[in-house]
Amino acid sequence: QVQLVESGGGLVQPGGSLRVSCAASGSIFRMNAMGWYRQAPGKQRELVATITTAGSTNYADSVKGRFTISRDNAKNTVYLQMNNLKPEDTAVYYCNANYVRVGYGSRTTDAWGQGTLVTVSS
Repeated sequence: QVQLVESGGGLVQPGGSLRVSCAASGSIFRMNAMGWYRQAPGKQRELVATITTAGSTNYADSVKGRFTISRDNAKNTVYLQMNNLKPEDTAVYYCNANYVRVGYGSRTTDAWGQGTLVTVSS
């Protein structure tokens, strides 16, 4: 099994910054794309940002220019640097990873972290 462990959430004032991290561990043969999603109270989970193994990134329009996704392939870890945070960024942030598991040929699987709460409030 593969586990994703997130860290770094918390309370921050509007305009502030926060970085969340997600480390993957377990029977990983090859890690593919990794990303961050978020779910605000009463809303559906939405894409925040994704990053491929080669470093190509994709962002939701609402976070472009404010958030930066990055990864350390050697550590199977993905980061999300969040700047100029707004109250509407308040949500539980979930890490996602697409990977090939050891012994499973080329079949890919998705894993999700348990989520980390980010609250933007004065």
